[in-house]
Amino acid sequence: MSKDKVKAPVVLQVLPELGQGGVELGTVQIAEALSHNGIKNYVASQGGRLEFQLERIGVKHFKLPLKSKNPFKIIANANKLAEIIKKEGINIVHARSRAPAWSAYLAAKKAGVHYMTTFHGTYGLGPKGIKKLYNQVMTFGEKVIVISSHIKRHVMENYHTPEDKLVFIHRCVDTEKFNPASVTPERLKNMIEQYELPTDKKIILLIGRLTRWKGQELLIDALSKIKDRGDFHCVFTGDDQGRTKYTEGLINKIKEYNMQGMFTFIKHTDDVPALMKACDIVVSASIEPEAFGRIAAEGEAMGKIVLASNIGGSLDNLKDGVTGRHFISGNAEDLSQKLDWALSLPESERKKISTAAENFVKENFTKQIMCDKTLAVYRSLIDKDNN
Repeated sequence: MSKDKVKAPVVLQVLPELGQGGVELGTVQIAEALSHNGIKNYVASQGGRLEFQLERIGVKHFKLPLKSKNPFKIIANANKLAEIIKKEGINIVHARSRAPAWSAYLAAKKAGVHYMTTFHGTYGLGPKGIKKLYNQVMTFGEKVIVISSHIKRHVMENYHTPEDKLVFIHRCVDTEKFNPASVTPERLKNMIEQYELPTDKKIILLIGRLTRWKGQELLIDALSKIKDRGDFHCVFTGDDQGRTKYTEGLINKIKEYNMQGMFTFIKHTDDVPALMKACDIVVSASIEPEAFGRIAAEGEAMGKIVLASNIGGSLDNLKDGVTGRHFISGNAEDLSQKLDWALSLPESERKKISTAAENFVKENFTKQIMCDKTLAVYRSLIDKDNN
């Protein structure tokens, strides 16, 4: 093929909305990397808080009701996307969630362009696997990105997707943001003062919305077994999103264990790196598998001692005994033993683990690595057209 006819990728990423979650952040990061590499790209979603980020990097956003699961809206969205694809010369459609994936798939078929997906989570299969058909659109891509070993197994076992169709690309940590050196003394001081965190105790941090599967209850049970140490304070950061009974249950459990004054609840903070720097131990206590387990990886990037459940993405992003410790999922006794170990670490051992954790993240989970691997997938699809 002559040089003047060689195609370049022109990418449309499709997702439900642009909130603050991992899917949304990943979309913006890829859009920025594409633009930085001179590759035309667009995003379609229902909109949200991260729209301004796309404006900042000059990526056009098409606002459509892509969060809807209504079949009529899905078809209407597909027709609109097909028009956008043809008008903008898009040749790759990258879907990142199920409802918009159906619209994206139909649009890509109609326009005759490449369709690919990222499998971000273990979508529920429903009773007797009734939701499999709905979920299956995420496996229709010419290439399917899986974000952890756990997700890869889930896709292969439940959808029988051929392994050669899957591309393994971990989610990333923003190592510029989650860098202990980037948190100024002023930010650290403000964080400690704002939430009245004790400076004479080791701080244990669990970040995640207040819901049972995130493991707040488990952590309280585990800490009750070592409460007589008296040298720690626990911080829960996350909103209960209206689940007030769960929050009340946590507070009552703390009272039952006579541990009042040993916990701080923070609904939301805009400065997670400063909060992590103020703490000593980061716990990822999820009792159901995390698709990737970003909080554990961010804790490692900040050089903290990380304890994580031995399920899901944490099996990829934490090296047991090297960058932190795994504990048996849902087992308060095992978690209490690992907490006791972390609280008792001599400074020399703490520094050794901290350094190993920071290096592990830099070598495996940076934004650059994720973006380079994703851009390589786009180029591989277009290379088919150029050969």
